[in-house]
Amino acid sequence: MANVSGQHWNRSDECWSSLLSCRYFAELTRLATTQLAGENALGYLEIETDSDLKGVGWSFSNGLGNDVLCTAIRSLAPRLVGRKLSDFTSDMASTQRKFQSGQIRFMSPERGVVQLATCAVLNSIWDLWAKAEGKPLWRLVCDFTPEQIAACIDFRYITDALTREAALEMLKKQAKTKGERIRLAEQSKAVPAYNTSVGWLGHSDDEVRTKLNAAAKQGFRHFKLKAGQGVENDRKRLGMVREVVGEEAILMVDVNQLWDVDEAIEYMPKLADLKLWFIEEPTSPDDVLGHAKIRKALKPHGIGVATGEHVNNRVMFKQLLQAEALDAVQLDACRLASVNEILAVLLLSAKFGVPVVPHSGGAGMVELCSHISTIDFVVVSGKQSILEFTDHGHDAFEAPATITSDAFHATPTVPGYSCDVKTVEFDKFECPNGSFWQSAQGRKMLEDPWRGVLGEQTS
Repeated sequence: MANVSGQHWNRSDECWSSLLSCRYFAELTRLATTQLAGENALGYLEIETDSDLKGVGWSFSNGLGNDVLCTAIRSLAPRLVGRKLSDFTSDMASTQRKFQSGQIRFMSPERGVVQLATCAVLNSIWDLWAKAEGKPLWRLVCDFTPEQIAACIDFRYITDALTREAALEMLKKQAKTKGERIRLAEQSKAVPAYNTSVGWLGHSDDEVRTKLNAAAKQGFRHFKLKAGQGVENDRKRLGMVREVVGEEAILMVDVNQLWDVDEAIEYMPKLADLKLWFIEEPTSPDDVLGHAKIRKALKPHGIGVATGEHVNNRVMFKQLLQAEALDAVQLDACRLASVNEILAVLLLSAKFGVPVVPHSGGAGMVELCSHISTIDFVVVSGKQSILEFTDHGHDAFEAPATITSDAFHATPTVPGYSCDVKTVEFDKFECPNGSFWQSAQGRKMLEDPWRGVLGEQTS
C-alpha cells in the first residue's frame, strides 16, 4: 500500500495556500425552483503519495459558500499526513468515526458543512484505495466479502433499525447470486437512467419538446421535471411531456423544498391524472413527520414521495424509513460521509424495501453515483433501480459518465472513484485565480453577496 505524504498535498508546492480550492464547473443556468442562478462548485482535495498514485476527493456545493467548504476540508485533511493507506482501509468504520470525532464535532455533528468536508476527505481515501487495487470503486466494493462490507460501516445510532448481524445476513443472501449481476454490470446493463435535463425551468416549451424527442430516441423512459410554478403552468408542461413520450413513460416532479406540508397536500392531487410516480422534496428536508403526512395524504392519489438530496446522515434516513415517509430514497453521494455511510443507507433502504434513486443532478454527481447504484444492484438490494442523468459537466472529468444507446448508465471501468478533474478545468475555473474568475463577469460574481437569491442577485 502507498504512504500518504505530507510533503506535497496538491499540484503545486505551496502546500497550505493551494491545499484546497473552490473549483467551479458548468454554465450558469436556471437549474431549480429555489436556485434560479445555481452554479456547480467543488471543494477539491488531491493527496499525493510516495508512489505515482494520487487520491482525489471532493464535495459539491452550489456556488457561494464553497470557500466555507474548503476551509472545513482544510481542517480535516491534515489527519492524512504521514499515514499509510492501510492505516485507514484496515478499519474503515473506525476511520469514518475518527474523522467525525474530536473538537471539530462541536461545529455540527455529522451535519452541514463539516459533514460535506468529511465526505471529501473520505472520498480521497476510497479513490486512492480503488486505484491502488487497480479497480473502479464499484468493483472494489463488490469484490468484498459480506464481512468486509460490514466492516466499512459505522452502525452507531442505527442498530434499532439495522444491526450488523442483520446487515451481514442480507449481504450473504445477495452474495450467492452476485456473479450474475456483476456480469450485467460488466455489460453496462446494471443501472437504467432517467432524464432530468429535459425538465429545467429555464427551457422554453420548444426546447423541452426537442430535448424530449431526442431523449426518447435514445431510449429514455423515465423523466423528471421541475414543478411548482402554478397548477396551470405545471399541467401545461407535464401534459406536453405526456403527449411526446406517451402514457407508458414514468414521470416524476421536483419542487426543491418549495412548500409547507399542507400546501403540498393541497397542490399535488391537482396533477394526479398525469400519473406521476413521485414528488421530490415537497417540503423541508428535515421534516420527517411532514414527509410522512404528505405521503399518507397523496397515496390515495397514486403519487409517491421522494427525498434525500439534502439529508445529512444515516440517522435521518433511518427516521424517514421508520416513519414510512418515502417511496424512493434519494441519497446524495456528497451529502453523506462517503461510501461508508452510503453503504449503511443502502442497507437500511433494502431492509425497509424502498428503492434507492440517488440524487445526481450536479456536475460530477453522475460520475460518483454510477458506482453507488451499481454497488446497490450487485451486492445490497439485488434489484435494478433508476439513476438520474444530466447532460452537463461530464467533459470536465478524466473518466466522464456516459449513457449507452439503450439508456443505461455505462458502468465505470477506470480505477478509482471517477473523481479526477482535467487540468484544463483548473486553468479556467479554479477560484479566484482561474481565467473565468479573472474576467469581468467572474469578478462581478465574486463581489455579489446575493448570488442565487431571486430578486437580489446583481451578477
